[in-house]
Amino acid sequence: MEIRSRVIENFSESIRVTTQAMEAVADAVASAAQAIVQAIINDSKILVCGNGGSASDATHFSSEMLNRFVQERPPLAAVALTTDTSTITSIANDYDYHQVFAKQVTGLGRPGDVLLVISTSGNSENILRAVAAAHDREMLCIALSGRDGGLLANALAERDIEIRVPPASTARTQEVHGIIIHCLCDAIDNHLLGNP
Repeated sequence: MEIRSRVIENFSESIRVTTQAMEAVADAVASAAQAIVQAIINDSKILVCGNGGSASDATHFSSEMLNRFVQERPPLAAVALTTDTSTITSIANDYDYHQVFAKQVTGLGRPGDVLLVISTSGNSENILRAVAAAHDREMLCIALSGRDGGLLANALAERDIEIRVPPASTARTQEVHGIIIHCLCDAIDNHLLGNP
């Protein structure tokens, strides 16, 4: 298949998966945005983590919160647990990689804070341990997941929020996660600032 045809095929598949996900996740995204807004109003913070492309998504979300999304506003408290290489490598070296997020959640998280975890498979051990640590700290967890939710779906508490993208490839799931992140940012800004 020629490259141009593959490009068209990728766009078409992304549109199909995004359209399918739109109705499936809309309510959960709205609930997650409301929970994040409430945490911000209560002077709490959002901790965010993921692996690989999901680590990039975690950084993307925290940067939109700390800087701005569309409208000018004060910085909002969000910390990507994926960016401090000294902390991550020391935990991985002294303990193991499964602890790299959980130890940060234990040290930084407080009751009322929110942990946003991003995992396309829902099976990453370091994400599961981060969720357990967040529950120990009386934090709400919001999960961006995919496929069948993996082990993460069962690790979430009843009050937690799962935003699960219908089954698709990892690349398509990550694309939808990016849109969800922008929807969260938009909803947060809209609630705090009104329409631009």
